[in-house]
Amino acid sequence: MTRGIPVLLSISDHLSRRWRHCLGVCVLGLMVLAASPAALADDTPTLLVMGDSLSAAYGIEQDEGWVSLLEARLDGKAEVVNASISGETSSGGASRLPDLLGQHEPDIVLLGLGGNDGLRGLPPNQLEANLAAMVEASRQAGAEVLLLGIDIPPNYGQAYRDAFTGVFFRLADTYEVALLPFLLEGVVLEDGMMQSDGIHPTSIAQSIILDNVWPELVSLLERNGVELTEVSRK
Repeated sequence: MTRGIPVLLSISDHLSRRWRHCLGVCVLGLMVLAASPAALADDTPTLLVMGDSLSAAYGIEQDEGWVSLLEARLDGKAEVVNASISGETSSGGASRLPDLLGQHEPDIVLLGLGGNDGLRGLPPNQLEANLAAMVEASRQAGAEVLLLGIDIPPNYGQAYRDAFTGVFFRLADTYEVALLPFLLEGVVLEDGMMQSDGIHPTSIAQSIILDNVWPELVSLLERNGVELTEVSRK
């Protein structure tokens, strides 16, 4: 009976070594899986664009719009969700935003609303209240915010224009968020940059709009783990 003990111990030791080997292989497999693109995708920041027709590629092909160009420039380093709708007002955006925040859990929210409020002559304090609610909701969801300011035509009167554009500056100061003062800088009044309606940019203007947005967006991207080359930062 005692001669069977070494045999049993040998079998036990062999099984133990096999178990340790299998365990090591499993751990290695889990480490490889964790480093796979699918797993790393969870660490890719999400950008949510809340805009109107200026961000919804109105009158041009969808892939020609500045938001699509932004997605191409990021080249998979961040996910871009374009929730922009032509004709959207700040009120409509404020009502849609909570569900979008819950659905996409963005790290950065770009707020490009207000143009339709201005064209309709809505009170600037109403615009300010709606955008403030969107900034607060975004922050409560853990997202950083970039405000994309807009202007309205001169025929609305200088007093209204000043009150309207002042909304974006006050919000940026109050909430200490990034601000692009005028989304269409270098586009309006330039030959070939606006469609026949005089309101919407053409396809060739979209790269200029992206170049307006990009410098304000870079620091937000880098704070959220996006590594940019020196060339792409400019």
